[in-house]
Amino acid sequence: MGASPFSVQAIRDQFPALRQQVYGKQLIYFDNGATSQKPQVVLDTLKQYYALENANIHRGVHYLSQQATTAYEQARRTIQSYIRAKSPDEIIFTKGTTDAINLVAYSFGELLKAGDEILITAMEHHSNIVPWQLLCERKGCVLKVVPISKKGELDLVAFEELLSEKTKLFALTHISNTLGTINPVQSLIQKAHQVGAKVLLDGAQSIQHLTIDVKALNCDFYAFSGHKVFGPTGIGILYGKEEILEKMPPYQGGGDMIAKVTFERTTYNTLPFKFEAGTPHIAGAIGLGSAIEFLNSLDLEAAAAHELELTKYAQGILDTFEGLHIIGEAKNKTSVVSFTIDNMHPFDLGTLLDKQGIAVRTGHHCTQPLMDFFGIPGTVRASFAFYNTKAEIDTFVAALERSMQILGA
Repeated sequence: MGASPFSVQAIRDQFPALRQQVYGKQLIYFDNGATSQKPQVVLDTLKQYYALENANIHRGVHYLSQQATTAYEQARRTIQSYIRAKSPDEIIFTKGTTDAINLVAYSFGELLKAGDEILITAMEHHSNIVPWQLLCERKGCVLKVVPISKKGELDLVAFEELLSEKTKLFALTHISNTLGTINPVQSLIQKAHQVGAKVLLDGAQSIQHLTIDVKALNCDFYAFSGHKVFGPTGIGILYGKEEILEKMPPYQGGGDMIAKVTFERTTYNTLPFKFEAGTPHIAGAIGLGSAIEFLNSLDLEAAAAHELELTKYAQGILDTFEGLHIIGEAKNKTSVVSFTIDNMHPFDLGTLLDKQGIAVRTGHHCTQPLMDFFGIPGTVRASFAFYNTKAEIDTFVAALERSMQILGA
C-alpha cells in the first residue's frame, strides 16, 4: 500500500491525546522533542498484545509464545527496512537511546585502551557525554570536544584539527535536541573513517524528522528511542554494523543472550540476541514496529516539509519580539525553536503557557554544557511534529504575549 496524501487534519484525527483540553483550553502540544504522542493504531497494538498475545518469546513452544515471537521479530524486520540496515541481526532492541549509547560505551569500550581518544561535540545531550566520561575513567581513554559557534553550528575546522589516528570513536547528535541544528553527518562520517575512527549517531531527534539510510550514511552505530517516533516508552534501537557487533562482548548477562551455560564457562548467542539479555519489552518492540508501519503509510517528504515550514514560521514571528533571543540559528535546522526572554525565567514562561493549554519544555534540556556556553540557565523550547499547525503557533504566540505582559507587570 502506498503512502496516503499528506493531510494534517487526517493525521491529527489519529492521535487521541490531541483532542483533549487542559485547564479548559484545547491542548497545543509543542513538546515533541521530549516525547511524541501516539496514534490510535499503536495504542490498539499494545492493547492487542496484552489482551490476547501476552506470552514470553523465543523459548515457548505454545501458541501464544509463537504469536508473540512472530510479532516481535517482525517488528525488528520492519525497523531494519525503515532505516535500511543490511540485516535484522544489526537491529538490537534496547530501552532507548540512552541505553543504546551505554551499550556501545561499555561493549565497544572494552575494545579500547588507555590513550585512545573519543570525540564528541559541544551540543550533545548528557546521554552522549556521561557514558564516554565513565568509559574514560574506566579505561584511561581521552575525551575531546568539538566546539560550536554562537549560531549553534559545529566548528568544522576544529573538528579536523581534533581528529587523529588516536580517535577511535566519534559520537555525535544527528539533530540537536536544544538547537534544532542538523549536523552535516555524511561528510563528518567520511572524514572520521579516513583516520580509522568509528562513528555513532545519536538519532533521538532525527529518526522522526528525516529519512534515515544507515547504509548510505555509512555510520557504524545509530541509536534512537521509540517514544520520540510515535511509539511506546522504554523501547529503543541500537543499529550496529554486523562485523563490529560480532567483535563486541555482551553488555549484560542472563537469559536469551546465551548459547550454552555451564558452571565452568558460557558461550554466547548469535546476533542480535547476544545483546538482548532477559525478557525484553515485548509489547514496546511490537508497538514500535506498529509506529514505524504508521509512518510508512504517510508521505514523509511532505511531512518533513510541513515541519520545516512550521519551524520557519514560528521563528520568523518570534524574531520580531523585543528582548527575545533564539538560541540556535543554524542555517540547517528543523522542528525546534529554543529561546530566552530578557528578565524572564524560562520556568515562569512555561508555567504561564501551560495554564493556557500549551505544552512546551523549559530548562537545560539535558544539555548543561551547552547552556554554560551560551551563558544562560535554560530556554523555552517549542518542538514540532507533523501533526502541529500554523494556527497552533498563532495561539502560542498570543499566549506568549500575554505571559510576557504578566511577567513584565
